[in-house]
Amino acid sequence: MKGSVKKSIVTRVRLAFLGVCLFSIAIVWKVSRIQFNEGARWKALEQERRVVYQPVFATRGMLLSDNGSIMATSLPFYRVAWDPSVVDDKTFRGGADSLALLLSRFFGDRSPQEYLRKLKNAHNPKAPVRYVRLNSRQINYQQKKELAQWPIFRGGKNKGGVIFEKVDKRFRPFGGLAQRTIGFLNEDKNGAGLEFTYNRHLAGKDGEALFERLPGGNKPIYDGTEIKPQPGFDVKTTLDINLQDVAENALLKSLVANRAAYGCVILMEVQTGEIKAVANLGKVAEGVYREDYNYAIADQGRTEPGSTFKLASMMALLEENPDLSLDDTVNTGRTGSMRIAGAVKTDTHAYGRLSLKQVIENSSNIGVAKLVNDHFSADPSKYTDYLKKFGLDKPLGFQMAGEARPYVKDPTDRSWSRTSLTTMCIGYELKLAPLQTLAFYNAIANNGVKVQPMIVKEIRQADKVIEQFEPQVLIPKICSDATLAKLREMLEGVVLEGTAKAIKTSDYTMAGKTGTAWKFKNGRYTKMYSTSFCGYFPADKPKYSCIVVVDSPIGANWSGAQTAAPIFREVADKAMARDNASQRPLLARAPLNKSRVPSARAGLQDELTLVCQKMGVINHTQAAGDDWVRAAAADSDTKAVEWQPVAVRPGRVPDVTGLTLRDALFLLENRGLRVRALGNGRVREQSVAAGSAIRRGTVVVLQLEPIGTRPAAPAPVAMPASTRLAENRLLLPVEADPTQAKPKPKTTRPQPQQAVRRAEPKPRA
Repeated sequence: MKGSVKKSIVTRVRLAFLGVCLFSIAIVWKVSRIQFNEGARWKALEQERRVVYQPVFATRGMLLSDNGSIMATSLPFYRVAWDPSVVDDKTFRGGADSLALLLSRFFGDRSPQEYLRKLKNAHNPKAPVRYVRLNSRQINYQQKKELAQWPIFRGGKNKGGVIFEKVDKRFRPFGGLAQRTIGFLNEDKNGAGLEFTYNRHLAGKDGEALFERLPGGNKPIYDGTEIKPQPGFDVKTTLDINLQDVAENALLKSLVANRAAYGCVILMEVQTGEIKAVANLGKVAEGVYREDYNYAIADQGRTEPGSTFKLASMMALLEENPDLSLDDTVNTGRTGSMRIAGAVKTDTHAYGRLSLKQVIENSSNIGVAKLVNDHFSADPSKYTDYLKKFGLDKPLGFQMAGEARPYVKDPTDRSWSRTSLTTMCIGYELKLAPLQTLAFYNAIANNGVKVQPMIVKEIRQADKVIEQFEPQVLIPKICSDATLAKLREMLEGVVLEGTAKAIKTSDYTMAGKTGTAWKFKNGRYTKMYSTSFCGYFPADKPKYSCIVVVDSPIGANWSGAQTAAPIFREVADKAMARDNASQRPLLARAPLNKSRVPSARAGLQDELTLVCQKMGVINHTQAAGDDWVRAAAADSDTKAVEWQPVAVRPGRVPDVTGLTLRDALFLLENRGLRVRALGNGRVREQSVAAGSAIRRGTVVVLQLEPIGTRPAAPAPVAMPASTRLAENRLLLPVEADPTQAKPKPKTTRPQPQQAVRRAEPKPRA
């Protein structure tokens, strides 16, 4: 019995051993088959999956002001990676310690021993690594050149294994100036402003290159099959940097003083419709305002315009009744209150009998409502047809995405009531964006021609114009010449004798209309106001039109005459002073430079060489292509120029005189310095001497001169003292609160819009 059991166990063990041996033989056979017979196929498949084509992003184009000043540009930054597989053992042993020490000192995030350990682990012959990112921090161009001279790295990409991965960062030389108008674009290709609207022009065309997937990241493979990216086009706007700064500062002071919710200013050229400034400031904290939304054109800025709309009502009235004169009168009563078409209309004062001109000058609700009711109550559609004829019911087709659609009620609408006519005519039960109101007033200043506002003039590629935008006429004649003459006299009277006489000046003439409208919230009108002033200047020969909106001011100043009109006056003063200075006759003409030797005095060697070659100019230099050079000598007779290398020392302020603003920004900002520019063109002077030790955050003021002028030319006229290009201009403390209480309105609060009105809001002048 025992023998049979023992024999059975031995048999089973032998069978198990035999099974294990057979299984092991099968594994060895399969591994050998994969290694030798199928190895080539699997290696090819692995290589195919490891090497992929990836996009190489193009450099984004610039946004420029009307004189070519850079408002937004892309500057190159780099990440440092390493391919240790191309570095031989001798080079690695001779430079690893020094490289680790330099990396530790430069980045400051690890000790030299930690960097040395990372380098040795990557350069391990037993487990070779072909890509390792040494640090995620981005470095600038000058730092890249410095790192390229370090031990091991000085062998370049093929012998030293250093890889500089380019990353473009958007930079705004003027900080927060026109921030919302410039706009943004996020990773999902959503955004706002010009960056979003003109993304297809600015973005350029991405290239493509082979990248190898490695544990530390993707390494580019330059095998000649790569497609180079095409840089984006530049977008030249109509904005004037100086006027933009004036508008923002004037608006900011008023918003802070009146503790308003938000405000906007638009300044436009009358004949062309070119927008020279557009400021949008919203309250983000007590006393802190930023460009958080485009109130000038978008939905959130679309409000009931209030008394500024009375001009459209008066235009319709005069077009329907051309025999009416400005001396014709209307009785507004002696109590300052009157029931008209089933609703009570009120004025701030009891005016009694007023002429048509005085109705607008005093912004009489009763006068406008009574005149419109007398002439249009039998057929209200005639009134709304005139509003449509003026183009007030349609968007302007503005060049920037996000324009609000105007809302103008019609007698066919379900919400139309018997009080709608007399309510609309004083600026309620309809909504317009500030830009749409301004376009209407601009047509009056432009002899009845309603032009489309424009903010982009050209799409450019360097000096070549790819696409040019011309002024577009929306309505050739908005009304008759007789009506225009009467309306312009009314608007001038508002400033001379009416609600805006506080901003009158003897230096030039202005014309415009104040507006104050109650805010409609949660189904009812509140005692918060949207205040505005819209007009043009100089009144006798209009050049600029302007609208100012200040929403929900708190304190003693609550009307358009008190909050918005002073901003209009400040912007107009600065614009007129600047315009007069630009129109001074030249005392002498500079001689024409007929030489074919380029006027460029400094720049990158490869760029200047290309210019000289195109112009047939002989040029000599001993500098490398990516070095900065300066003209040492030029001979117009022999058409020759000699370039002298410019020393750019690490840790020292570079000499940027003679460079364009873009090149100067590139050199200075990449070294941690902040820049303020005065004028336009090339750098004539710099406030911090070249060769000085760099202190990060130091402000360097650059005095510019127009390109092509000679160094000995007189210094350009300084910018206005009010023009401050500080980056954080919008973060100011709150001023002392006004002590006066807000005047109590002398009117019955209106019912919600959905119901038939028994009492109407009391708009203020």
